[in-house]
Amino acid sequence: MSALTDMLADWMPGQRWFGGKGREWAGVTEEGFFLDQSDPALSVHRVRVEYTDGASDTYLVPLSWRSAPAEELSTAFVGAVSGSQGENYAYDAMRDRDATVPWLTHLVAASTVGPMRFHPAGVAYIPEGLPGDVISTEQSNTSLVYGETAILKLFRRLEPGLNPDVEIHDALRQAENQHIAGLLGYIEIDDPQGLEPATVAMLQTFVPNASDGWRLATSSVRDLYAEADLHADEVGGDFAGESERLGEATASVHADLARVLPTEPADRDWYATVAGQMTARLEAALAVVPDLAEHADGLRSLYAAVADTTEPVVRQRVHGDLHLGQVLRTTTGWIVLDFEGEPARPLAERRELDTPLRDVAGMLRSFDYAARHMLVEQPDDPQRAYRAQEWAERNRHAFCAGYSAAGGITLSSDSALLRAFEADKAVYECVYEARNRPHWLMIPLSSLSRLAAGN
Repeated sequence: MSALTDMLADWMPGQRWFGGKGREWAGVTEEGFFLDQSDPALSVHRVRVEYTDGASDTYLVPLSWRSAPAEELSTAFVGAVSGSQGENYAYDAMRDRDATVPWLTHLVAASTVGPMRFHPAGVAYIPEGLPGDVISTEQSNTSLVYGETAILKLFRRLEPGLNPDVEIHDALRQAENQHIAGLLGYIEIDDPQGLEPATVAMLQTFVPNASDGWRLATSSVRDLYAEADLHADEVGGDFAGESERLGEATASVHADLARVLPTEPADRDWYATVAGQMTARLEAALAVVPDLAEHADGLRSLYAAVADTTEPVVRQRVHGDLHLGQVLRTTTGWIVLDFEGEPARPLAERRELDTPLRDVAGMLRSFDYAARHMLVEQPDDPQRAYRAQEWAERNRHAFCAGYSAAGGITLSSDSALLRAFEADKAVYECVYEARNRPHWLMIPLSSLSRLAAGN
């Protein structure tokens, strides 16, 4: 391997967006080009990691290059490579403000640079010339905020095909849906094997002075816990009105997606496939989370009911990973973010038609999490547990009421499909918590007690 490849191989496993942590590498290759050759220079690299199990991932790594160390960028330092003029010092270009300007310059110009092509949406002002500030909280992607105008999301893991975040935002922009942040453009890169180009990044309107749904919901829960003698509907921080409006916004997004993108009625094979997938995930989870065993029979029955249900389903494009952390409350209403689906799933799967009930179930699970996350600190407090359940039920019902009213349907707790999607999500949560936050495992397990019993 080259010195640059060695450097990237040492640095990448420590990055939050790297998804191959703990996997044994069989090899790594790199190819790159310069996007800008001013000072600092900006290069873009495709790094392909091959694993010993035969799988592989390709990551996008932009680097900024300086002829001398930059002390102010010490936390973004990647490594040094010897050149004909001496040492060249490489930094994570997404955390080097001086190297963030070219992205929007090329987007405004609709440039083609090497294998990379820039596609402005042509609908709004793009803040050319401004540097971007990195958002440090992201897990699988990296985003830059340009002033209070635009936000650029860089998709770290590359796959051939249009990223659903771009595809769906473009469709909803054309539908003039008010519950999204407008798409300003996107960037793609040609596939070296001649497959479809991969989406590199997307630029959206930035929404300043907005609060994310998780923060607002958990503040409401804290208000409830602080008032020991009041019910959820009596507390000043009652969230039910917002939950209802969020249900309305979600239904609006689903309705417009069904109007402007393909749909098709689900056939019997689809129900059987969904039931089989849920059962397979449960069986795999049992090996990771032994505590699931007491709920297993009830969950198997719940999933089996999916294969036999007569509930009609029209399959369509959906969000795919909807929860309170994916929505923002502005002064005018709710905004839904991040339509790329679960990043760990293959892109082709994330673009498949599905039922809106999957999104509804994800949000219902999120209400349960918001209500119960503080119980982790006091797991044996029956009063708090009761109040958490009361808050969760109130806001779940409010969300469903808002969704039903705006969508012209009735979301019923008797729906075998909705309960099964909730349970499937909770099983996934059990595996995640067992591996990452074992002390939070009680949250999805308590929900599975209810769901497996048919409540």
